[in-house]
Amino acid sequence: MDPVRNPFAPGAGSRPPELAGRESILEDARVAIQRALLGKQSRSQMLLGLRGVGKTVLLSKIEEMAEQEGHLTSFIEAPEGRPLGELLIPRLNQVLRKLSLAETARTQAHAAMRALRSFASAFKFSYGDASVSVDPEVGVADSGDLENDLPELFVRVGEAAKAAGKAWTLLIDEVQYLREADLSALIVALHKIRQKELPVLFFGAGLPQVAALSGDAKSYAERLFHYPAVGPLNEADARTAIRQPVEGEGQGITDEALSEILKTTKGYPYFLQEWGYQCWNIALGDTIEAADANQAARDATRRLDQGFFKVRFDRLTPKEREYVIAMARLGPGPYRSSDIAVALGEKVQSLGPRRSQIISKGMIYSPSHGDIAFTVPMFDEYLMRNFADKAVS
Repeated sequence: MDPVRNPFAPGAGSRPPELAGRESILEDARVAIQRALLGKQSRSQMLLGLRGVGKTVLLSKIEEMAEQEGHLTSFIEAPEGRPLGELLIPRLNQVLRKLSLAETARTQAHAAMRALRSFASAFKFSYGDASVSVDPEVGVADSGDLENDLPELFVRVGEAAKAAGKAWTLLIDEVQYLREADLSALIVALHKIRQKELPVLFFGAGLPQVAALSGDAKSYAERLFHYPAVGPLNEADARTAIRQPVEGEGQGITDEALSEILKTTKGYPYFLQEWGYQCWNIALGDTIEAADANQAARDATRRLDQGFFKVRFDRLTPKEREYVIAMARLGPGPYRSSDIAVALGEKVQSLGPRRSQIISKGMIYSPSHGDIAFTVPMFDEYLMRNFADKAVS
């Protein structure tokens, strides 16, 4: 098949040609977006799932939906170690400049800009070129306590959006990388917005541990957020995710080939894209056959081992690599921390710091007390293919 017309595009955050199986999540988001413009409240949403299930794609789609409905949006990918306030300032400045163009919101937008200037000064964050155009408002968002200041700042932004007849949607990807104090302050700010019934929406995405992190930060987070689970696609949706893009290009795929793809990808969206991409390029005729899917499995696995899996493994120290390889050698997870300790010949308590470091790097999480699982689907298979009988380096 012509590689130029290949409909599949595997890659981080790349939108698949068919968003199969995510209709309910997108419909809930659509309702929340439209309710916000009517001044009606909806719960904030936190999409939870493993790597490669399409959380970033869904956030991007939700951002697009919000913009189409007239929302102003701010999209942030939370990097490890950087404070949330520093990430918010340039985006809020952009939002407030747009709101200030509305005559009905000019006063509120200017007040919010002054609050933003106060906030930046209190935390010594750069405010950019706009710092010369507004003076800080003394006593607003300038205490230096993030849980006090961020809610005040969000309220000012929400008031400006309301005055303009608009709504503001904040989207944050990789929420698990937010610092504990930042996550706590964000939750307090969203709670304050909800209490004041302002047109502000939040959509986040992160690894499964985010629900527990949110609950630890503030006990009422479970009532503030809706936590849609983003997992592998069921068989029908996985077949649709492959078949429709192929047929959309006027080509075909056999049921046998689809079954082979589903068997090896286990319905994970990122892997479906990789397998579909390889199948298309391998097929010689106008139909993808089972033999093409078999060959694609070998090529796709090799590409994943050299990229998707390897870049994550390379982030680990030698001791951390020993830990995850010991997990994989125990078979399919989840794994008991005590079993990993036995496998490594160490005490559970002594492995605690190492385990915490691997969790902080987003490689593993705790689905329940005493259990550990990989955040990357099929990572155990990668480790067994490449390191089961080799020394760790």
